[in-house]
Amino acid sequence: MSGLAQQREQQEAAALERRRRRELLRRDRIFNPRIRTIGIDKDALDLQVKERKMQEAAEKAQHERFAHDMNKNDKLMCLLEERQKNEIKDIHRALNEFQKNFQGPETRREFDLNDPQALKKDRPARVSDDDPRCTISGMQKFMGEDLNHDQRMKFQKEQIREWSLQQQKDWKNALADQKLADDLYDKVRIELDRKIMEEQRKEEESRRNVCAATKTFNRIQAAEVDHKNELEKAQKMKDDMDEITCLLRGDFLSENPDQAIGPWSKHPVLVDRWKGMNQEQLMAIRQFQKEQVLEKQRAREQERRRDAEWDRQRLQAARAQLLCERHRQRQNRLQRQDLDVRNAELSQEQRAKNDYLKEEEYSNIPTEEFYAQFNTTTR
Repeated sequence: MSGLAQQREQQEAAALERRRRRELLRRDRIFNPRIRTIGIDKDALDLQVKERKMQEAAEKAQHERFAHDMNKNDKLMCLLEERQKNEIKDIHRALNEFQKNFQGPETRREFDLNDPQALKKDRPARVSDDDPRCTISGMQKFMGEDLNHDQRMKFQKEQIREWSLQQQKDWKNALADQKLADDLYDKVRIELDRKIMEEQRKEEESRRNVCAATKTFNRIQAAEVDHKNELEKAQKMKDDMDEITCLLRGDFLSENPDQAIGPWSKHPVLVDRWKGMNQEQLMAIRQFQKEQVLEKQRAREQERRRDAEWDRQRLQAARAQLLCERHRQRQNRLQRQDLDVRNAELSQEQRAKNDYLKEEEYSNIPTEEFYAQFNTTTR
């Protein structure tokens, strides 16, 4: 037991000594003004700088090896390219000599097509107009290539002169007819212009009458709007009640057995047997379409009047909003003036308070003994 106790005491003494040395080193680092001012571990930074320089030196040596290898490879590549160019040049030279010596133009199969002396060696196309070689499919004689060319050209020139005289005569007659037609067209045009002006005058008078009638109709219709709205409201309520009654008494809710006659409705229409609608049904459809057109026109007129009313209301709302905006600006101006007066009062109070603190509250200045009690230990 005594040996173990002595060994434990030695270990504790060694640990205490290590802690004492670490504390001394720590105190040197903490109370060192240079390290305390910088605020970093300078030894560790120096070690990092040394490792960084060693790493940069290794990278530089590696880059130099790579550059040396690249220069060597570039030189080798240049030699290989030069050798390849020389080989290609020798191959082309040998190929040209072979073609020149053993592949001349006269040895080719189609040399007769490119022979420069072919025209001198060939026979004439024809000897006369009755040459038996001048067949239709031979294409050796065309229109206008006969031997009596001079006589034929003289006859054709005479014929062209006669045609030209006839064309001049026809052109003069056409000009006379055109002048007569232009005079007649001018007369007709003047008469049409006079009729159009008369029609325009009548149309303007009719438009003025229509405008007056439209104004009268609008005044009458404006008086009937309220009455019509009440009638529409009552009619809508009546239609709703009729629809509810129809649904309650209809075939769907009453479970009428007659509805099973056809797959779609009570009276199904078989396409293969249907002969079309009768005249009464067609007249009813046309009458309904006319009523729809009239109803659509009335709806458009109501929509136009409603849009005009909306525009008037929008203008009134914009005018009211402008007045509200001006009132709000005046209120904001008054509030800013009150706020400026209040800020001036607060600024004066703050200035008086600061003067009081400097003269009364903060008059006790700390001495050197107060600051000397700090940084006396490492903990």
